[in-house]
Amino acid sequence: MSFNDIFKSNFLDNITSVSILDMVIAMLLAFAIGLFIFLVYKKTFSGVMYSSSFGVTLVALTLISTFVILAVTSNVVLSLGMVGALSIVRFRTAIKEPLDIAFLFWAIAAGIVLAAGMIPLAVFGSVLIGVILLIFCNKKSSDSPYIVIINCDGQQSEKAAAEVLSAQVKKMVVKSKTVTADSCELNYEVRLKPDGNTDFVHALTGVEGVRNAVLVSYNGDYMN
Repeated sequence: MSFNDIFKSNFLDNITSVSILDMVIAMLLAFAIGLFIFLVYKKTFSGVMYSSSFGVTLVALTLISTFVILAVTSNVVLSLGMVGALSIVRFRTAIKEPLDIAFLFWAIAAGIVLAAGMIPLAVFGSVLIGVILLIFCNKKSSDSPYIVIINCDGQQSEKAAAEVLSAQVKKMVVKSKTVTADSCELNYEVRLKPDGNTDFVHALTGVEGVRNAVLVSYNGDYMN
């Protein structure tokens, strides 16, 4: 095989299937949209611990989806090979926050739409989704749940603490109860009154037999 045969190969012909300008524009826009998704995620995060690596993953997913679709749209054979390659990939990382799944699909979808040449749709759709998430996720509810953890000596102190708590909150539900030979631990899900007053925690510690009381913000997920 001569050098002329090498330069006439189909492999080198595929290099020019996507122009350099198209690649640069697509990747720059993908980075901008991915950065926008990352900022929206950072502003709307309401979980227990914020993960900066997940935010960077959203930017990377947008970029990766863009260049993969650019390659697939320029070569039918490559598209079939890509389907086969992706079918053997298995992801083991658990997604704890349901909203994180929406951000993952948003990043992937934005990269796909952008690489397909639908730039107005990718930009307008991302802005619209971002505005909707900012409005609904940052809306603070006055009926936010909390968990009250009470450690007491026995049944009498348990009843007294429950009476004090029921008088100070709008709603209370027992989530769990752990009893040992000399102590009892109670977990209540409570809804605060409209004024949001949390002074009842001090009142609980003043009940005879109550060792301590803890108030914890509750995001709706409970594990025994």
